[in-house]
Amino acid sequence: MSEKRKLYGFNNLTKALSFNIYDVCYAKSAREQKDYIAYIDEQYNAERLTRILTNLTDMIGANVLNISRQDYDPQGASVTLLIAEETMIPAGETQVAHLDKSHVTVHTYPEYHPETCLATFRVDIDVATCGEITPLSTLDYLIGSFDSDIISMDYRVRGFTRDVDGRKLFMDHTVRSIQDYIDPDTLRHYDAVDINVYELPPRVRLEIMDNLRKEMIEIFSGRNIY
Repeated sequence: MSEKRKLYGFNNLTKALSFNIYDVCYAKSAREQKDYIAYIDEQYNAERLTRILTNLTDMIGANVLNISRQDYDPQGASVTLLIAEETMIPAGETQVAHLDKSHVTVHTYPEYHPETCLATFRVDIDVATCGEITPLSTLDYLIGSFDSDIISMDYRVRGFTRDVDGRKLFMDHTVRSIQDYIDPDTLRHYDAVDINVYELPPRVRLEIMDNLRKEMIEIFSGRNIY
């Protein structure tokens, strides 16, 4: 990201980071289970989650347009931030509008299973940004903001933009592994595994669809046709 590409018009790529963490605790008695849920509910209430997300938006260079937050009964909380890459404050008599509105959301799910005596705290965080902003630089901060035994992360880049020559760009930065964006000292606390999902090339996809179509036609017809 150090050397910017010359683009034609807006960068329409959408970068989406889904960040799911789990904290698992053995709580044998009903009292221990209740205490764990109460502790989690207090530690990760809507107010603290809002601070975490606003710090995150500062880190990626975005501006907060709107905040919606809610604590739930008996437990849990949700926070949603609408963000933009640049400020929305009008300058003089000119009202500035942007197409790059994005969002950051967090939801918490404290719960326990009576039969296994396990209490689980799950946090789902989604960061969707447009343009030059990428949320990968916030991974160390997110990991450090929560107590987490298990972390699942999914990063996707959708859409396309064009360079000044009209060539489509489906990616404006190189990503070899999400682990490259996490501090090595942090990684030492986890067993990290990459699972990269790639779409099939159009020619292979068409070949598979054609074979499936032929197979279904023969089954429907009750005889060999092809």
